[in-house]
Amino acid sequence: MKKPNTEKVLNLFLKSFFQGLMIIGPVGLTVFVIYYIISSIDSIYPTIADKYPGVVFISVIALTTLLGYFGNKFIVGRFVFDRIDSLLERTPGIRHIYTPTKDVMSSFVGDKKKFNHPVWVKTNENPEIWRIGFLTQSDMSDVEKHQYVAVYLPHSYAISGWVIVTEEKNVKPVIGMSAAAAMKFAVSGGVAGFHSDKNIFKAPE
Repeated sequence: MKKPNTEKVLNLFLKSFFQGLMIIGPVGLTVFVIYYIISSIDSIYPTIADKYPGVVFISVIALTTLLGYFGNKFIVGRFVFDRIDSLLERTPGIRHIYTPTKDVMSSFVGDKKKFNHPVWVKTNENPEIWRIGFLTQSDMSDVEKHQYVAVYLPHSYAISGWVIVTEEKNVKPVIGMSAAAAMKFAVSGGVAGFHSDKNIFKAPE
């Protein structure tokens, strides 16, 4: 009689332990990432950071916000930033770093976001397999790929992805999900994004 009770207690212990990991893991990782970002920015001026932790971080955030505000709202600021942008894009060597970096960042944030058209892409005919991605080029005729489109497919649990060029007939718009929800669905491996936790498959206990 003791053996089943012991096994029951052990199972309860393991279940509770893993439940605790599910709670602590995301919270701990989030706190660590925030701490790492703040400490990394603070290390730009270590003498100030040692006396006033967090001041450098707050100053950088405030300065970045002000630059973004003045760069968009005022003609003079827009003119200055456009001239700097044009200079960097024409400077040999520097343009190969600046231009791709600007394009990648503008794809995620700003007024020219590229990943705002979620689509389903057929990647296999038999058996039929569909993947979720984002339409990045709706016309590839400039490179002699008529009736073809370019789609970005993000990897799950990663910040990477890959681009495929496929026929238009293999692409369908995603209905019922916003771009943010579609990205969440793709990055989370399909366990989040458009449904509640009640609809997620749970293995029997």
